[in-house]
Amino acid sequence: MLQISREQLAAFDQAGFDDFEDEMVAHSKEFSPRLCEVIGEAQLRVALRQAMNRATTYGFTNRGPMRLFIELIFLCGSAFDTDPQYPAIGEILNSSDDQMERAERIREGVLDYLEKVSGPNNVNVRQALEALSVFARRPMTISSNDFVAGMRQEMTRAFPQKAAYIKEKGLTTLIHEGRAEAQKYNLSAPRGEALIVVLMFSFGHGCTSDPLYPWIERTLNDERIIDPAARSQRLERKSTTWLEHVLARPGQGEQT
Repeated sequence: MLQISREQLAAFDQAGFDDFEDEMVAHSKEFSPRLCEVIGEAQLRVALRQAMNRATTYGFTNRGPMRLFIELIFLCGSAFDTDPQYPAIGEILNSSDDQMERAERIREGVLDYLEKVSGPNNVNVRQALEALSVFARRPMTISSNDFVAGMRQEMTRAFPQKAAYIKEKGLTTLIHEGRAEAQKYNLSAPRGEALIVVLMFSFGHGCTSDPLYPWIERTLNDERIIDPAARSQRLERKSTTWLEHVLARPGQGEQT
């Protein structure tokens, strides 16, 4: 669960990215222990460096705002700043306000999101992952003709709290992005398109190149897999394995 106090938004003293990176490695392992364990420290550092560099493009150079930016990659995916699921964050990041003011506004919005969407100890997130696991095993019933409406319905069924928060416009934009991304890998069948949309819904719209989820990018770019259907099946198996791994853990509070 996100825990940010006003004191943690205090100024970063520019002591250097190396020391701060080490600090964020330790913090990340506490903030999202299972994910950090799965990807390993080397890959975690790749994700942290990318996030730190990206934060500076928005003028986030103080300790608190940069730490907040890093925590958000675990909650919303590394490309959260351009994700149609979280437009308010992007608007605030691109505003002309002081970085501390922007960080505080983002912090307040994220805490509201966690309360309304994630629920106590992430119980709603876990239930959503269980529903997505069931969806991944069911025969595909969504056709190309009703794909957008069908996917909106499935996403709302799987995670009603998040769907209500994002609203129809955000869901529709995400679905179109997912279909376009699937086309890049020749995943033109409805099941392949649905898989990419579901992954974006779960891990953020930049999941196909997110260093926090390298298994997605590796599978999509595996040159040994020639047939698009085989690529889709491989990605589906890896996604199912990931969900099983997460859901097998006791308790409900773990970040995915």
